[in-house]
Amino acid sequence: QVQLAESGGGLVQAGGSLRLSCAASGSIFSIAAMGWYRQAPGKRRELVATISSGGVTDFGTSVKGRFTISRDNAKNTVHLQMNSLKPEDTAVYYCNADYTGVDLSRYRDWGQGTQVTVSS
Repeated sequence: QVQLAESGGGLVQAGGSLRLSCAASGSIFSIAAMGWYRQAPGKRRELVATISSGGVTDFGTSVKGRFTISRDNAKNTVHLQMNSLKPEDTAVYYCNADYTGVDLSRYRDWGQGTQVTVSS
């Protein structure tokens, strides 16, 4: 129904920056919100940041003040700018989309995940 194309993951030194992007495509009528969650080894998946189509944002406590999220509604794309990265940010980052399909039903879907590794 929907494809979430993730990009921007990789290896970076502590204090550095990365920019993750996620583009949604497919049988989408509208998107309510998109964002990123992450899961580190041995830990549960947690919120990183989300943004609604109207620009309302939500951030996980550990990333507030360091990460920003933005969106391009016309392209169904969300960007996560990650600054001042710390080793504890190392995780697989998953894009999430909360959307209405062309059948007018509501869905949540996930990307395949992209690895972010922060070295010290």
